[in-house]
Amino acid sequence: MEVRSTAADLNRILFGDQFEQLHEPWRRLFSTAAFRYREGLSPEERAALSYERLHAVNETVTAPERFASDIEQLAALHEWVGPVDQGLLTVGSIHFNLFLGSLLGHDGDRRDLRDFTSLRRTGTFLCTEAGHGNSASSLETTAAYDPATRTFLLHTPSAAAAKFMPNTSSVGGPKTAVVAARLLVDGRDEGVFLFLTPLHDDTGRPLPGVEIRRLPQTGTAPVDHCVTSFDRVRLPYEAMLQADHGRLRPDGSFSSTVGNRRKRFLASVGRVTEGKLCMSASSLGITRHAVTVAVHHAHRRHTSGMTSGPPVPLFGYRSHHAPLLDALATAYAATLLQRTAVRRWARDGGTSGAPREDAERLVAVVKGWITWQARAVMTECRERCGAQGLFLANGIAAQLAANEGTITAEGDNLVIWTKAAGEMLLGHFTPRPPSGTPAAERSPTDPDVLQDLLADIERIWHRRARTRLRSGGSGGPLGRWNRTVTPALRLVDAHAQRLAAEGLLAAARRATDPAAASLLHALHRLFALRRVAAHGGDLLADGALTADQVRDLPDLTDAVVEELAPQALTLTAGFGVADDVLNDHPLTTRGSGQLAY
Repeated sequence: MEVRSTAADLNRILFGDQFEQLHEPWRRLFSTAAFRYREGLSPEERAALSYERLHAVNETVTAPERFASDIEQLAALHEWVGPVDQGLLTVGSIHFNLFLGSLLGHDGDRRDLRDFTSLRRTGTFLCTEAGHGNSASSLETTAAYDPATRTFLLHTPSAAAAKFMPNTSSVGGPKTAVVAARLLVDGRDEGVFLFLTPLHDDTGRPLPGVEIRRLPQTGTAPVDHCVTSFDRVRLPYEAMLQADHGRLRPDGSFSSTVGNRRKRFLASVGRVTEGKLCMSASSLGITRHAVTVAVHHAHRRHTSGMTSGPPVPLFGYRSHHAPLLDALATAYAATLLQRTAVRRWARDGGTSGAPREDAERLVAVVKGWITWQARAVMTECRERCGAQGLFLANGIAAQLAANEGTITAEGDNLVIWTKAAGEMLLGHFTPRPPSGTPAAERSPTDPDVLQDLLADIERIWHRRARTRLRSGGSGGPLGRWNRTVTPALRLVDAHAQRLAAEGLLAAARRATDPAAASLLHALHRLFALRRVAAHGGDLLADGALTADQVRDLPDLTDAVVEELAPQALTLTAGFGVADDVLNDHPLTTRGSGQLAY
């Protein structure tokens, strides 16, 4: 009973009081037979299955319009779909968030969306071009308006302007896209806007002027990735998605509340921010799942002991359980950091000015940190499962590969972190001041001291980056930024780590079950000590730690590992992974490492 109570409180801490409303429907749906792993399917068959399953997801959604407009509901879906079908994760995210979300965020209230909310037509999103990835605001596709006919001509002027990689084939049925194109009115470039563009007729055949070419298979999710071009495709006046950042009257007169074309582009593709939260949510789901599988396997699989006695579980060895406990601490911290970002965006995403900009930057920082941490954690979990971790049926290998897509999707991590770093150095971030307590009087086991040390690391990298930025030197602005960017990116990483640890500590302090509170405090201590130890030299040089304290860090870390080891299964129980899903993995359904294939 005590274990169940502790796991329940951990679950409440991770998922909030709305678990039944936001998360349980998806947990339940994805544990049914329709979503079981199917062996032996070709990539094309897996892609088709993902679209088939998208209909089951759509039937679970009571009101697709409300669902697509609610970031908490969208993120919850993404946390549970990844472990069972990475292709479904991709096409569902594009349809609900980027496609429907874009329509609703512009003038969706005056459109008939029933074809899309019923999935008679699947939605997709065409922005990135073959020659314009991270420079998407410079894309070349044009939509020239003719007021005499009240139509647009959507055109791809060069091979570099072809829309690169969206799911535009007829797999899964006919599709309609929102296409990012440069609005031309009387030859004037008014900036990039979105245009609702049918791609296929009702039989799935490409419409005249639409050229779709399948791309080679990727190593990530099995999705029908394509290159798509338009040869003077005529669209009606109603095709343009309009809002205050850009309105075009039938007579060709244009107005905008935003004078800058780059800002108009960012407003047009604003759903990419929600997409970042969806990507970090999906990485969270597959990370928690991988950790659960690896920890269960380590308790079931036995190996030789240190003597001639009976075999012992893999988890009994420190070399095996220490990295898994680190993975648990990271998964808890990342989940709580995601909750902070989602709440902040839900509160400030609809505002303007500094609150929205700060929330948007937090979303970018969180997306990069969580998806990168997911890669590291899942790689560790795959290795801890040995050869069995390579089998797709065991729920780690395919998800690890698919996570590479989330690292790139909705803004390459390095690019969005570089942007965040620049903003943090140019006045949008102020480091916390030093605590003022002498190093010799600070105890690295005190949670508040650990948070102060994480803030010290943040401040060290902020100071170093600012010094580089102001140092001048040759090479002009690019040369100066190249000298600055390395410590600036370390600042972003330190910022994410402090916020993640802060969320974990706050969770420990609001836990109602004493055992849950104790476990969360221990997780916080492990998470923070690992980060402090990695910067021990910097903290010593800065006077934040003494030499004796730095020498003690490995022993302090080992002590908390020893404390947490017996509770690993309870900690994974807090993730709420459904038994039916775990039982579908051969690796977790046999004791002593017997194969169930």
